[in-house]
Amino acid sequence: MAKTNTHPTLSQVARKAGVGTTTVSRVINGGDRVSPKTLAHVRRVIETLGYMPNQAARTLKGHRTKTIGLVIPSIADPFFSSCAEAAQAVARANDSLLIVTVTANDPRNELDNLNVLIRHRVDGLIIVPADSHSHALRDLLNRVAMPVVAIDRPVGNSSIASVVADNLKGAMTATQHLIDHGYKRIVCLTGESTLYTIRERMTGYRKAIEAAHLPPIFDTSVTDYRSAEYAIKGLLDGPNPPDAIFALKNSTTIYAFEALQKFNIAMPQAIALLGFDDFELASTVRPSISVIQQPVEEIGRRAAEILFEQLFDEHRTGSPVPSKQARQIKLKTRLIQRSSCGCIPLIN
Repeated sequence: MAKTNTHPTLSQVARKAGVGTTTVSRVINGGDRVSPKTLAHVRRVIETLGYMPNQAARTLKGHRTKTIGLVIPSIADPFFSSCAEAAQAVARANDSLLIVTVTANDPRNELDNLNVLIRHRVDGLIIVPADSHSHALRDLLNRVAMPVVAIDRPVGNSSIASVVADNLKGAMTATQHLIDHGYKRIVCLTGESTLYTIRERMTGYRKAIEAAHLPPIFDTSVTDYRSAEYAIKGLLDGPNPPDAIFALKNSTTIYAFEALQKFNIAMPQAIALLGFDDFELASTVRPSISVIQQPVEEIGRRAAEILFEQLFDEHRTGSPVPSKQARQIKLKTRLIQRSSCGCIPLIN
């Protein structure tokens, strides 16, 4: 037996409302040139019948798909999941759905994900570039006829707007704070040193260290807990062990904290610890961990707002327009002082 189609059609809505199909289409698309009385009546009929516009057909006619693509390195990282939630709130307020894909910071995965989103004709893209200097990424984004906004890291040598934290200044603030405590051998502990954010933080650390005429000490070998443990053991067993660690990523801060606890190294008495980027347990562990806090939700929100501003400009003109926001918005970070750097006395 053939399955009957139970979905109401636009023609059925028009007949039930006693209006033409053109009027129903205008109501669906915002009510332009429809009287308030007719608009309210047709909307009641649409709700009563449970009519849903055929989005695929609308897309073929050039309408928006009401979808936004978000390309991030990881959904497990609290930074990126918080950005995604903030962007989703803005998308929902603009009657759009956020589609999230993950790259693991692999440029090939990134291009594959972008091509899938482009084929599905998303209205715009928010992206955390795996490689800010990728020519392939820049060329692809320059070819697409849709708004694009970068977050956390810019797309190099392009006019694509970006929303980032002031990583360099934040790292300088963190390093200077440890220097002000009297620490002389401050290790900059990190991994993924090719990423834009990490490079900026390394530069900020170096500037503060050299201004204080102290020796810069880098260890860029940390990729997981085991490598962090190995790095810290090597530093502690060396001829000139550090008296402070500045960790450039929340996961690196956690690994360092766990390794120091395993080795029974008292914080901050034997060695201080300060991390870049706050995380949920930083204030509850003992000792509590001092951090540079990024405005995570604001980064995601501002990026999505810029994207929809570009979409609205495109809708008004009927064609893609150069972004008026083609610049980098750099948001301030904040030093959160807790026990691990020596600010707040430990409570026994």
